Amino acid sequence: MNGCDAGTFTVERVGDYAVAKPVRRIAECSSCSGTGLHRATIEDRGRRYEVSRACALSQLQGRLQLFNQAQLPAVHGQSAFETFRTPRYEAVARAKSIAHDFAHRWPQQRGFILSGPVGTGKTHLLAATLRHATIEMGVQAAYVEISLLYATIRRGFQEGKSGGEIIKPLSQVDLLAIDELGKGRGSPFELETLDELIARRYNAGKVTLFATNYALAPPEERARPMVGYESTDDRKESARESKQLCDRVGARIYSRLCEMCEFVEFPPDTTDHRRLRADNDVLRGAKAAPRPR
Repeated sequence: MNGCDAGTFTVERVGDYAVAKPVRRIAECSSCSGTGLHRATIEDRGRRYEVSRACALSQLQGRLQLFNQAQLPAVHGQSAFETFRTPRYEAVARAKSIAHDFAHRWPQQRGFILSGPVGTGKTHLLAATLRHATIEMGVQAAYVEISLLYATIRRGFQEGKSGGEIIKPLSQVDLLAIDELGKGRGSPFELETLDELIARRYNAGKVTLFATNYALAPPEERARPMVGYESTDDRKESARESKQLCDRVGARIYSRLCEMCEFVEFPPDTTDHRRLRADNDVLRGAKAAPRPR
């Protein structure tokens, strides 16, 4: 940075999303006199040149705009690597290390997929990764929860939009985080939408991150022998009830995930932080309550 003292910003809840704003305005910048430009003189082969560069505050504003465009959920506005609590589980510590290294060593060739029970910090790590990638590395990124994407496309149909129009920006962004992968009813519409989005990003060589509550075991590790006749409807119903990601998204998508991502799976007994906080709040409330005389 070049003296604008621009490193501080706040993150606020605006509707459904987290929105970042610099503490200072360009008009208050003494280094650039409110112009947003920092002027300097350089010498090259005996000649002197006047050059202008964006001042530090102006650069910060640009990167905060990238953060805001990612549309992180408001509840994760403060989610960062520093605020992630790593429990005793080795897999969770590994997940934090992978996400941290990914964000700090951008650009990357592959993403990662985090699998585990609800409330174990998967979305926190996705948000922390996008936070660092946008604000510190200047990466164009986006976050989407898959069930909300399906709902957005359905609403778009009513407005005369095609699913491709809504998917296109997500397929082109440099870094995309897809949360709740595998969630839904497994309808043809949902699977076709997911397949199109992942296929576009796969073919374009774009990096994608995922989080899911479903197990990552490959088909050969959880296959069961078929007993008797199994109809197509039976197989569809089995897939809808399955706890395995490969069943939820289908073999084609799962195969591409294997190439696009590093797999990290949390243990089934990983602590649900939301429930833990709620239990602690109840305990604190019970201790604070006056005892009957």
